[in-house]
Amino acid sequence: MRGEDGAGSAVPAGHSSDAFKIAAPPWECGCREPGDARSDGNLLWPQAELVLCFFLSLIAVHVTPSSNYPNFDFSFSPELGLCQDLTVKLPVSETGLYPAKMTPATQQEGYVGFANLPNQVHRKSVKKGFEFTLMVVGESGLGKSTLINSLFLTDLYPERYIPGAAEKIERTVQIEASTVEIEERGVKLRLTVVDTPGYGDAINSQDCFKTIIHYIDNQFERYLHDESGLNRRHIIDNRVHCCFYFISPFGHGLKPLDVEFMKALHGKVNIVPVIAKADTLTLKERERLKRRVLDEISEHGIRIYQLPDADSDEDEEFKEQTRASIPFAVIGSNQLIEVKGKKIRGRLYPWGVVEVENPEHNDFLKLRTMLVTHMQDLQEVTQDLHYENFRSERLKRTGKPVEEEVVDKDRILQQKEAELRRMQEMIAQMQAQMRMKPGDD
Repeated sequence: MRGEDGAGSAVPAGHSSDAFKIAAPPWECGCREPGDARSDGNLLWPQAELVLCFFLSLIAVHVTPSSNYPNFDFSFSPELGLCQDLTVKLPVSETGLYPAKMTPATQQEGYVGFANLPNQVHRKSVKKGFEFTLMVVGESGLGKSTLINSLFLTDLYPERYIPGAAEKIERTVQIEASTVEIEERGVKLRLTVVDTPGYGDAINSQDCFKTIIHYIDNQFERYLHDESGLNRRHIIDNRVHCCFYFISPFGHGLKPLDVEFMKALHGKVNIVPVIAKADTLTLKERERLKRRVLDEISEHGIRIYQLPDADSDEDEEFKEQTRASIPFAVIGSNQLIEVKGKKIRGRLYPWGVVEVENPEHNDFLKLRTMLVTHMQDLQEVTQDLHYENFRSERLKRTGKPVEEEVVDKDRILQQKEAELRRMQEMIAQMQAQMRMKPGDD
């Protein structure tokens, strides 16, 4: 093994050069005969090494000089039929060590192949942007608006009107959607927050969640209509991807309204139960309420959103802690309080400060991490499960076979005829009673 300068060192001193020549095979060859030596003292390669030179030439064809792969260069002597010398160029690392480590990042430079498909999808997704719709449902006074403002560090309700007790008596549930565009490191997110003021405020709250169900079905219907239209390139996705359901901390578990609402919506939207105003509970009370809520959810067969299994590049321990924190006991606040020279968001009480972003005080950080890191999974579950269920049911209603339609019409006619006969019998009885004389009794 010789350097380019003709020296006899195996590797150039100080690793300063990025190429060296191999004038003899990299193993010892004992077949030295008279006439085998060249004038410069180098050994001629045996005939068997021609195979090695051939394969090295094939490799050199597919490796460009600008890449970080080894670059082979050799000369061939047609008179002798032997490979005279071989030059191997190896990449040099930034620290000067020889050779450089070939990392995936260095391999991507100048590379064209199927491995670049994820980069193409990433660029297209970033250019298009993302859409997400979050719904918050719960009784008034549980801090829904404050928590949303704390999650996204914005004021979505600058001119919020709070009605009095007299107005809430006959008030119905309303749907208020607020859309804001958020950009972070070049990634744009179109966030829509759907609030439901008036939920659970009326005296009779039996059908208060039907307005919410109607809104969710309308978004599915609109998306299905746009998807079935001629122009499907710019479809705006307003489907509800996640629903934060706020549970009151002042009870001993779920209320009947909570159970009925979640049973009616668990097949249409991803429900995430949230215990509001967790600072009103002690640690033991909070853990007891969490266990009680989970037991009642399981008892009534309510399906809430389940976190997916951890991938190889995710922290499995943190995900297990997040999964064990459901339902999330959270605190919301938009006030900045100075504590030990630092300004934090929290709530100031006579006995101390409750920090919003302190994991020892509440589950706010876990809730925000769950929402951000599983935003794509929430959209996929909405698309693959809830929307597909709605779509299949919708197509079944509109695409019934002719025989079923005939059977349905016959059944409806029979029901109407039976009802008509009952009405005629009632009229006959009333006429008979009117004709009866008072003395006949």
